[in-house]
Amino acid sequence: MPIISRGFHGRRSPSQEKLPPGQYETTGFPVLAAGPTPRVPTDDWELTVVSESGTQHTWDWPALNALPAESPTVDLHCVTKWSKFNTQWQGVSLDVLMADVRTEAEHVLVSSYGGYTTNVPLTDLLDGQAWIVFAYDGHPLAPEHGGPARLLVPHLYLWKSAKWVRRFELRETDEPGFWESAGYHNYGDPWREQRYRGD
Repeated sequence: MPIISRGFHGRRSPSQEKLPPGQYETTGFPVLAAGPTPRVPTDDWELTVVSESGTQHTWDWPALNALPAESPTVDLHCVTKWSKFNTQWQGVSLDVLMADVRTEAEHVLVSSYGGYTTNVPLTDLLDGQAWIVFAYDGHPLAPEHGGPARLLVPHLYLWKSAKWVRRFELRETDEPGFWESAGYHNYGDPWREQRYRGD
């Protein structure tokens, strides 16, 4: 009879290997928001990047769609403990949007239509780590998931991926956003379970 050590439960499945601590896998796509869902017509949509010197770079909907798009497939991790694997998006890399922006800033305050804000270090938005996405699973992004366009930063908890994105303010100093000011972690790394301030 083979000897099995107490506490051994076999090898983890591939999906379990992809789960950060404290998370569970879902096949659905839960909808969470801090307020009412903004309905922003693409005719009215704009995205603005403001440098610390006040220089503005703005894209309207046709200008955003004229930029080279990518189709990232990424895992999502929500602070409410669900994870969704292999989600498929289409959008523009922040590397493309930031290519002509001159800045020495280290911090970004991201603002949304509807008033939501979140803060992200600039280094976490570059080098192929973040996108402005406008399609999900082959279809235009629905308003409840942040359409017409949202920020996607999949290596951080999903509250950092601001829905209905409209503005990036490049800052020399950090400014907490909506959830960070309410006690959530300032950075939000799922693999370190950085859910709340002090984690």
